Amino acid sequence: MQNTNWILLDTETTGFAQPIFVVEIAAQRMCGWASIGEPFRKLLNQNADIPAEASRVHGYTREILERDGESPNGVYDALRTYAGGLPLVSYNTDYDLEQVLKPEWKRLGLASIGSPGFCALRMAQRLLDPVPAGNCKLQTLRQYYRLPERGAHTAVGDVQTVADLFAQVLRPIAEERGVHTWEEMVAYATEDWFPSRISFGKFKGRSIYEARGNPEMLKWLEWLESSSNERTAKMARWYLSEIVKQVKYESASVTAAPASDQADDTPPGIVVYVHPDLPRFRQLVAAARARLADLEAAYTPERTGVSALQARLFKRLRPHYEKRDRLRLVVNYRKTFLDTLLRQGEEEAKQVEEEFRQAEARSEQEYQQAETAMDAKRQISEDDQVELKKLWKKLVMLFHPDRYMDDPERLETYTNLTAAINLAKNNGDLETLRKIAEDPVGFVLRQGWTAIEFGDSNEVVQMRRLWESLEAEIITVLEATNSLKESPDWELLQLVQRDPEVFERVVEKQTEGINAEAEVLKAQAEKLGNEISELSGEEIEIG
Repeated sequence: MQNTNWILLDTETTGFAQPIFVVEIAAQRMCGWASIGEPFRKLLNQNADIPAEASRVHGYTREILERDGESPNGVYDALRTYAGGLPLVSYNTDYDLEQVLKPEWKRLGLASIGSPGFCALRMAQRLLDPVPAGNCKLQTLRQYYRLPERGAHTAVGDVQTVADLFAQVLRPIAEERGVHTWEEMVAYATEDWFPSRISFGKFKGRSIYEARGNPEMLKWLEWLESSSNERTAKMARWYLSEIVKQVKYESASVTAAPASDQADDTPPGIVVYVHPDLPRFRQLVAAARARLADLEAAYTPERTGVSALQARLFKRLRPHYEKRDRLRLVVNYRKTFLDTLLRQGEEEAKQVEEEFRQAEARSEQEYQQAETAMDAKRQISEDDQVELKKLWKKLVMLFHPDRYMDDPERLETYTNLTAAINLAKNNGDLETLRKIAEDPVGFVLRQGWTAIEFGDSNEVVQMRRLWESLEAEIITVLEATNSLKESPDWELLQLVQRDPEVFERVVEKQTEGINAEAEVLKAQAEKLGNEISELSGEEIEIG
């Protein structure tokens, strides 16, 4: 692997609808595990419209590409020179090469560039399995492993992130597993393999290795092995063979502990067996708890800041929203009233009036509830943020539902406690968090839940499950952070923080749009009202 040259490749495109056009392409020459030289990066002017959803992801518009992009033929000639005949590797080969580049080269009448490599995504999925929680989205892994920020959702940024992932994360794992040469790398990425965490059916989310102590799961895998679907049967055979390998490995690992590791009161000749995986899982659990606490503490004030801005905007726009939504209600019910009057008569139409009054009351109640909820969302101060971080670290280190997966009563208590903590966090309710942190047992008892105990289980299966669940929560927070920072609300918050006058301009613009919509609805409501009055000879009571 050390002396093998290859090309890491990525694209940004017009989306998933065919035909797919490349708008940015980037490549990085690699030698073994390391980047060499400068990356290749070009924008392409395809004279094609870019859907709004794709533009929101990578930021390119047709206008930008017409200004800065180059002709596709020229770009691919330059890429051919850069790549030569070296193998091409992408973080999603099925998409970048099979669905995007090869059809584009064919459309342009160009010969294929480079030679086949392997899929970096599949390599990462196998090497990292089951970490982190079966999720190998590139930006999630970047944050999880604390890799440098290179510019998410740009081709050149993603290429550099994959290069970082190979050098800092995947290389040591691959070498530990005996994958050293290019040929071994290609074979490892392409041979039969399935995730160790089941992704479907009655045991979805469970590790296949649990089947060793779970006869029902083992029977289920054996049943899958007899499936008439060859792919399903193949997967089940692979799982069963992996379980056998694991049993053999653990049997070979059982050795007598050194005398110094035995407790002082252990009778001579008695072997104290400590499962070889237990210390590792304890360390992983402790690290995952601390990491989750840090991530939650960072995410919460960011999300709270966005929520506070949304609440402020909602309060300013509420009268306009209410006016528009009431007109929508009037239009919808006048249409229904008119249709009922013509088809069923006046008596049935009167029922529509009653339904309108009920819907109007519900709408008013919903707006009041929304404002109450918004009032609870406030941007916490710097001091509160510091305290929130400390509390979260303390709470996450102590509580987690999965520690009692085999004890339904205590599992319910931990689930309820976690929900209470999350609710307090989302509402910025530091007082409740303080109460839980200072006296968790008392808090639980005051709620009438089953009493809880603190302390880690010594069972490897439970520790593994706890760790995997914490990893899943870490991924959830990372993805929530990414989604937040890619949202228009986050962008608005950054603009308002830089220039407070932006807020008033946004209010003014949105007010104009809502009022314009309301005027159209008002005209429709008046027209429908006149029609009903002409037919019934009475003033309409809807609106």
